[in-house]
Amino acid sequence: MNAPIASQGRNPFDDPVDRILAEIALSAQLPPSLHRKAVGRYEAVRKYLEADAAFNGEIEHFYPQGSMAIDGTISTRGTDDEYDIDIVAQLGGRFRTMDPLSILKELERALKDYPVRKVVRQTRCVTLYYADNMHLDVTPSLRVYGTADRESYITHAKGPFVGPNDQFVDMNAYGFAGWYRANTPLEPRLAKAFRDRWFAMDSALAKAAEIDEVPEQCDFVVKNTATLALQLLKRYRNICYAHYDGRIPPSVMLSYYAGVSARPNMSLSDMLVRVANWIKGDIDEANRRGRLLHVANPVTPADVFTDRWPASFVQQEELARHLERLVVGVEAAKRGEVTPDKLTNWLRAQFGDRVVTMAVDRMANTIGQSVQDAAHGYSRKGGLILPAAAATGMAVAPSVVRASPHTFFGERI
Repeated sequence: MNAPIASQGRNPFDDPVDRILAEIALSAQLPPSLHRKAVGRYEAVRKYLEADAAFNGEIEHFYPQGSMAIDGTISTRGTDDEYDIDIVAQLGGRFRTMDPLSILKELERALKDYPVRKVVRQTRCVTLYYADNMHLDVTPSLRVYGTADRESYITHAKGPFVGPNDQFVDMNAYGFAGWYRANTPLEPRLAKAFRDRWFAMDSALAKAAEIDEVPEQCDFVVKNTATLALQLLKRYRNICYAHYDGRIPPSVMLSYYAGVSARPNMSLSDMLVRVANWIKGDIDEANRRGRLLHVANPVTPADVFTDRWPASFVQQEELARHLERLVVGVEAAKRGEVTPDKLTNWLRAQFGDRVVTMAVDRMANTIGQSVQDAAHGYSRKGGLILPAAAATGMAVAPSVVRASPHTFFGERI
């Protein structure tokens, strides 16, 4: 049965401001081809571990967590071509009698000869660094029996020796992913638009794929506006904190806010503003009460997403100011108060030069091809969208040729 019209969602490519934001998200997110590679890699790691005598028969579950579990993966902080994939290895048997550091060291030993560029033991996981810049984090966990499905303890130990701060930390990534999916259901119109856009960027895929329908369990693709807004927000955070030493606002916290504030059928720009304002509102309230922001897993309150950030009022206030600037800029663009060239420069400062340039170039090429093929692309209100060339010859944000009264990125025509 088809979903009701009320829950179909919006095509972000129908609106000028939403379109460039969607193209930026496309430039930053994990491409479907790399998603397939990531899935193959974590399955290969599982098999490799199961072949190790210490782990044979001891892995109860091996599953993705975080962004990988909700189809929200984007490039790593400060980069455009690195991706972190997070995996949980739920262990049993002999591991239940071991301390946190011993578990991490055993996992490190088992993976030390894995065919990657390097293997590094972290405080809570072991990271595999691949030659193509993908990182795969394997987090060992121990099931907490008698609780919600896959609620677990994960290890926390800095090493190299057992220390007083070593501990087991509550975690229910599996439950959170289910909560997120329930709060951000499939919006078929958006999902199909993104699927079509991906295939349009790869002619071989376009010929091989059936893209007329988007099934409930569609292949990896952004499935709703809230997740698309989340990817933009994570990218914005990455740029804001690209040269920051220390911990930054955690992705899982941002994912919580995207889930709790999700509303079907919103435009992408409105959803981005809504999530940002929701976070800022909670920070402002925490400041008024003289408290640090506290965000916990909605299905397992003992799993605290803000256990390591923020560490001070200064940190949470800094995030609030970043979010405020983002909201002001997006709302100015929506009101048409920014010229195309200034908007493009602003977007580059917020989301990174490379991904914005890629997004704008794709828009220019698509629109230019439409004109060349005499298949002119019109905006919803009648304005013909055409690329505006900068003095240097580099494509910048599209402008609109007069067709009917319309405002596009601040240019009234």
